[in-house]
Amino acid sequence: MHVRTTQSWALRPATAADLEAIAEIRAVVMRPDLVRLGRYDEQRVRQRLRDSYLPEYTSVIVVDGRFAGSVTLRPFEDGRCLESFFLDSALQGRGIGSSVLGALLARTDAEGVPVRLNVLQGSAARRLYERHGFVLEREDPVDVFMVRRPPVPTA
Repeated sequence: MHVRTTQSWALRPATAADLEAIAEIRAVVMRPDLVRLGRYDEQRVRQRLRDSYLPEYTSVIVVDGRFAGSVTLRPFEDGRCLESFFLDSALQGRGIGSSVLGALLARTDAEGVPVRLNVLQGSAARRLYERHGFVLEREDPVDVFMVRRPPVPTA
């Protein structure tokens, strides 16, 4: 079966008005992994995003003109931290997430800064990050912390 891998997507700056849509997609997308880890809480999954939402560093992913997810790339230590990267489950597996991530990493590579993130233990998203050059930094029973350093320029 061939899955369509090209779909029109764009990033637009997030606003305060996007908060609840992002909190909802977070709850839906993270539910399977949080349930598997015994950590799903209907209210907490949304409230954690509300408490940490930074619209100035967040982009809304728009696919075919509609809200499809979000991604946050905020300053962190010597580089950036990738957070709240959620894509509507119905759109996963079509190359959109990989394209969005590639575009963001092209920006951080141009800046010459590392990118850090954490992903839940056992999450399929870890494979996406590994394909884009992220490596294990450390882990605990719930989270896997990864880093991707910018490529070394060749002379």
